[in-house]
Amino acid sequence: MTGSSKLIQKFMLVLAALVLMRSPSAMAEATLPPESDAAARGLAIAEEMDARDKGWGDAKAKLKMVLTNAAGDTSERELRLMMLEVTTANEGDWSLMIFDKPRDIEGTALLTYAHVTAPDDQWLYLPAVKRVKRISSANKSGPFVGSEFAFEDLAAQEVGKFTYRWLRDEPCGTLTCHVVDRVPTYEGSGYTRQTVWIDTTDYLLRKTDYYDRKGSLLKTLDFGEYKSYLHGIWRPLDLEMANHETGKKTKLVWESYEFKTGLTESDFSTASLERAR
Repeated sequence: MTGSSKLIQKFMLVLAALVLMRSPSAMAEATLPPESDAAARGLAIAEEMDARDKGWGDAKAKLKMVLTNAAGDTSERELRLMMLEVTTANEGDWSLMIFDKPRDIEGTALLTYAHVTAPDDQWLYLPAVKRVKRISSANKSGPFVGSEFAFEDLAAQEVGKFTYRWLRDEPCGTLTCHVVDRVPTYEGSGYTRQTVWIDTTDYLLRKTDYYDRKGSLLKTLDFGEYKSYLHGIWRPLDLEMANHETGKKTKLVWESYEFKTGLTESDFSTASLERAR
């Protein structure tokens, strides 16, 4: 083998190693507390999931929202989503969601600053009245623009916003999942608890059950197929929220993702809501 061939081979081996290091599937298996300590085990699972979703910086996405009523009739909306990763202690990620179609909802925008120890800040821009409305903690459990998603569902689900309890491990499709109960600790939640299914391979969310203030199962969020970006940042291609009380569903279908686009804090100001169109 020539000297140049050896250098090329060495470079390819190093490149392959770097890719594997970034891939969640190739990460060392998580060491979890024993099953006898359900609280510590549940928290450790949530922390492992969070640790595997770091370093994406900022992102833009285009998606469709498909609303299905109890009779099976559907309607579609087109929207854009901008996200900013926030690494400051006790602060969560920021997001800006803007509707483009149909005309009756065009320009409606939701800005969210997620927090860990304080209530999330959320503002809704309504173009019909040209007004930015702050969403109070008491209203965050309400439906977002007629969908089955509540305002609180659209904020970053930071680890410190819940307490945890591991329930069991069980099959979930072709995978095995950790099943964990998490209880919201933030003000104004419409849920007494949520049960999440997190796969034991890549630590990705696969399903969430939401229980209302009476403790009854209210909604289920199913996560579709995942796709890897940036050598290990995983995102679902679709999400479907089913309301068990009304029979209605809302599906979010991602059409594109872009990462590290250069977004900054100035792109997520309340003033940006009015110029989002």
